[in-house]
Amino acid sequence: MKLFYAPTSPYVRKVMVLLIELGLDQKVERITGATTPMAANTTLSAMNPLAKLPALAIDSGETLYDSRVICEYLDSQFGGGRFFPQGGAARWTALRRQALGDGLLDAALLVRYEETARPAEKRWSDWSSGQWGKVARAIDAIEREAASLGSTFDIGTITLVCALEYLDLRFPDRDWRPAHSKTARWLKTLSQHPSLKATTPPKS
Repeated sequence: MKLFYAPTSPYVRKVMVLLIELGLDQKVERITGATTPMAANTTLSAMNPLAKLPALAIDSGETLYDSRVICEYLDSQFGGGRFFPQGGAARWTALRRQALGDGLLDAALLVRYEETARPAEKRWSDWSSGQWGKVARAIDAIEREAASLGSTFDIGTITLVCALEYLDLRFPDRDWRPAHSKTARWLKTLSQHPSLKATTPPKS
Protein backbone atom coordinates (compact mmCIF):
# COMPACT_ATOMS: atom_id res chain seq x y z
CA MET A 1 0.00 0.00 0.00
CA LYS A 2 1.05 3.60 -0.59
CA LEU A 3 -0.04 6.54 1.55
CA PHE A 4 0.12 10.12 0.34
CA TYR A 5 1.39 11.76 3.47
CA ALA A 6 2.23 15.00 5.27
CA PRO A 7 3.52 14.83 8.86
CA THR A 8 1.56 17.87 10.07
CA SER A 9 -1.81 16.86 8.59
CA PRO A 10 -4.25 15.88 11.36
CA TYR A 11 -6.22 13.78 8.88
CA VAL A 12 -3.08 11.86 7.93
CA ARG A 13 -2.36 11.46 11.63
CA LYS A 14 -5.62 9.56 12.13
CA VAL A 15 -4.54 7.09 9.47
CA MET A 16 -1.03 6.78 10.90
CA VAL A 17 -2.41 6.00 14.36
CA LEU A 18 -4.40 3.10 12.94
CA LEU A 19 -1.46 1.87 10.88
CA ILE A 20 0.69 1.76 14.01
CA GLU A 21 -2.02 0.09 16.06
CA LEU A 22 -2.54 -2.55 13.38
CA GLY A 23 1.18 -3.20 12.87
CA LEU A 24 1.12 -1.88 9.32
CA ASP A 25 3.12 1.33 9.57
CA GLN A 26 6.34 -0.27 8.30
CA LYS A 27 4.50 -1.96 5.44
CA VAL A 28 3.09 1.17 3.83
CA GLU A 29 5.14 3.37 1.52
CA ARG A 30 4.77 7.05 2.36
CA ILE A 31 4.72 9.59 -0.45
CA THR A 32 5.25 13.11 0.81
CA GLY A 33 4.45 16.36 -0.91
CA ALA A 34 2.84 19.72 -0.28
CA THR A 35 -0.58 20.58 -1.58
CA THR A 36 -2.88 23.58 -1.12
CA PRO A 37 -6.33 24.52 -2.43
CA MET A 38 -4.60 26.94 -4.81
CA ALA A 39 -1.84 24.64 -6.05
CA ALA A 40 -2.73 20.98 -6.23
CA ASN A 41 0.11 18.48 -6.06
CA THR A 42 0.15 16.63 -9.38
CA THR A 43 1.16 13.28 -7.87
CA LEU A 44 -1.61 13.50 -5.31
CA SER A 45 -4.13 14.62 -7.94
CA ALA A 46 -3.39 11.45 -9.91
CA MET A 47 -4.32 9.40 -6.83
CA ASN A 48 -7.17 11.57 -5.53
CA PRO A 49 -8.96 13.92 -7.94
CA LEU A 50 -9.86 16.14 -4.99
CA ALA A 51 -6.10 16.62 -4.36
CA LYS A 52 -6.59 16.32 -0.62
CA LEU A 53 -4.67 14.39 2.01
CA PRO A 54 -4.64 11.56 2.82
CA ALA A 55 -5.00 9.12 -0.06
CA LEU A 56 -4.21 5.42 0.19
CA ALA A 57 -3.41 3.26 -2.82
CA ILE A 58 -4.33 -0.30 -1.91
CA ASP A 59 -3.02 -3.51 -3.43
CA SER A 60 -6.01 -3.91 -5.75
CA GLY A 61 -4.93 -0.75 -7.55
CA GLU A 62 -7.79 1.34 -6.18
CA THR A 63 -7.12 4.57 -4.27
CA LEU A 64 -9.14 5.35 -1.15
CA TYR A 65 -9.87 8.79 0.31
CA ASP A 66 -10.59 10.59 2.70
CA SER A 67 -9.35 9.75 6.23
CA ARG A 68 -12.75 8.42 7.31
CA VAL A 69 -12.88 5.93 4.46
CA ILE A 70 -9.22 4.94 4.80
CA CYS A 71 -9.48 4.38 8.55
CA GLU A 72 -12.62 2.27 8.25
CA TYR A 73 -11.04 0.25 5.44
CA LEU A 74 -7.94 -0.46 7.54
CA ASP A 75 -10.00 -1.46 10.55
CA SER A 76 -12.34 -3.69 8.54
CA GLN A 77 -9.50 -5.44 6.72
CA PHE A 78 -6.92 -5.70 9.49
CA GLY A 79 -8.52 -4.70 12.79
CA GLY A 80 -11.70 -6.72 13.01
CA GLY A 81 -13.74 -3.73 14.10
CA ARG A 82 -11.36 -2.74 16.85
CA PHE A 83 -11.64 1.00 16.14
CA PHE A 84 -15.05 1.14 14.44
CA PRO A 85 -17.60 -0.60 16.68
CA GLN A 86 -19.74 -2.87 14.54
CA GLY A 87 -23.15 -2.01 15.90
CA GLY A 88 -25.33 -0.52 18.57
CA ALA A 89 -24.90 2.70 20.47
CA ALA A 90 -21.11 2.39 20.61
CA ARG A 91 -20.86 2.61 16.82
CA TRP A 92 -22.99 5.72 16.51
CA THR A 93 -21.18 7.39 19.40
CA ALA A 94 -17.78 6.71 17.81
CA LEU A 95 -18.92 7.98 14.41
CA ARG A 96 -20.52 11.07 15.93
CA ARG A 97 -17.32 11.89 17.80
CA GLN A 98 -15.34 11.41 14.61
CA ALA A 99 -17.68 13.83 12.82
CA LEU A 100 -17.30 16.33 15.67
CA GLY A 101 -13.50 16.17 15.54
CA ASP A 102 -13.39 16.33 11.75
CA GLY A 103 -15.78 19.30 11.77
CA LEU A 104 -13.57 21.10 14.26
CA LEU A 105 -10.58 20.43 12.00
CA ASP A 106 -12.41 21.58 8.88
CA ALA A 107 -13.22 24.92 10.50
CA ALA A 108 -9.71 25.38 11.91
CA LEU A 109 -8.14 24.65 8.52
CA LEU A 110 -10.37 27.20 6.81
CA VAL A 111 -9.16 29.80 9.29
CA ARG A 112 -5.56 28.81 8.69
CA TYR A 113 -5.96 29.15 4.92
CA GLU A 114 -7.66 32.50 5.41
CA GLU A 115 -4.79 33.76 7.56
CA THR A 116 -1.84 32.26 5.69
CA ALA A 117 -2.88 31.82 2.06
CA ARG A 118 -5.24 34.70 1.33
CA PRO A 119 -3.70 38.14 0.72
CA ALA A 120 -4.21 40.41 3.72
CA GLU A 121 -6.36 42.89 1.81
CA LYS A 122 -8.78 40.12 0.82
CA ARG A 123 -9.25 38.51 4.21
CA TRP A 124 -12.78 38.46 5.61
CA SER A 125 -12.92 38.76 9.39
CA ASP A 126 -16.59 37.73 9.57
CA TRP A 127 -15.71 34.49 7.79
CA SER A 128 -12.94 33.71 10.27
CA SER A 129 -15.19 34.59 13.19
CA GLY A 130 -17.81 32.19 11.89
CA GLN A 131 -15.29 29.38 11.68
CA TRP A 132 -13.98 30.13 15.16
CA GLY A 133 -17.57 29.90 16.36
CA LYS A 134 -17.72 26.33 15.06
CA VAL A 135 -14.44 25.51 16.79
CA ALA A 136 -15.67 26.97 20.08
CA ARG A 137 -18.97 25.10 19.96
CA ALA A 138 -17.15 21.87 19.13
CA ILE A 139 -14.84 22.21 22.13
CA ASP A 140 -17.82 23.04 24.34
CA ALA A 141 -19.50 19.84 23.11
CA ILE A 142 -16.38 17.80 23.91
CA GLU A 143 -16.27 19.35 27.38
CA ARG A 144 -19.86 18.31 28.06
CA GLU A 145 -19.03 14.65 27.53
CA ALA A 146 -15.37 14.68 28.60
CA ALA A 147 -16.14 12.91 31.85
CA SER A 148 -17.58 9.95 29.92
CA LEU A 149 -14.73 9.63 27.42
CA GLY A 150 -12.52 7.76 29.86
CA SER A 151 -9.95 5.48 28.27
CA THR A 152 -12.06 4.72 25.20
CA PHE A 153 -9.71 4.39 22.24
CA ASP A 154 -11.63 4.23 19.00
CA ILE A 155 -11.99 6.31 15.85
CA GLY A 156 -14.04 8.89 17.72
CA THR A 157 -11.59 9.62 20.51
CA ILE A 158 -8.58 9.35 18.19
CA THR A 159 -10.12 12.05 15.99
CA LEU A 160 -10.83 14.30 18.96
CA VAL A 161 -7.20 14.08 20.08
CA CYS A 162 -5.96 14.89 16.57
CA ALA A 163 -8.30 17.87 16.37
CA LEU A 164 -7.42 19.38 19.75
CA GLU A 165 -3.68 18.92 19.25
CA TYR A 166 -3.93 20.49 15.80
CA LEU A 167 -5.28 23.62 17.50
CA ASP A 168 -2.28 23.54 19.83
CA LEU A 169 0.05 23.23 16.85
CA ARG A 170 -1.37 25.91 14.59
CA PHE A 171 -3.07 28.29 17.03
CA PRO A 172 -1.04 28.17 20.26
CA ASP A 173 -2.23 31.67 21.19
CA ARG A 174 -5.82 30.44 21.45
CA ASP A 175 -5.62 28.46 24.66
CA TRP A 176 -8.86 26.53 25.00
CA ARG A 177 -7.82 24.73 28.21
CA PRO A 178 -8.78 27.25 30.97
CA ALA A 179 -12.46 27.08 30.05
CA HIS A 180 -12.41 23.34 29.32
CA SER A 181 -10.61 21.73 32.23
CA LYS A 182 -12.28 18.31 31.90
CA THR A 183 -11.27 18.07 28.25
CA ALA A 184 -7.74 19.20 29.10
CA ARG A 185 -7.35 16.46 31.73
CA TRP A 186 -8.75 13.81 29.40
CA LEU A 187 -6.47 14.89 26.55
CA LYS A 188 -3.38 14.92 28.76
CA THR A 189 -4.03 11.30 29.70
CA LEU A 190 -5.11 9.81 26.37
CA SER A 191 -2.42 11.61 24.36
CA GLN A 192 0.17 9.49 26.20
CA HIS A 193 -1.00 6.48 24.23
CA PRO A 194 2.06 5.20 22.30
CA SER A 195 0.57 5.56 18.81
CA LEU A 196 -0.57 9.10 19.54
CA LYS A 197 2.81 10.04 20.98
CA ALA A 198 4.56 8.54 17.94
CA THR A 199 2.45 10.65 15.58
CA THR A 200 2.66 13.97 17.42
CA PRO A 201 3.13 16.50 14.61
CA PRO A 202 6.46 18.32 14.44
CA LYS A 203 6.48 21.98 15.33
CA SER A 204 6.79 24.06 12.16
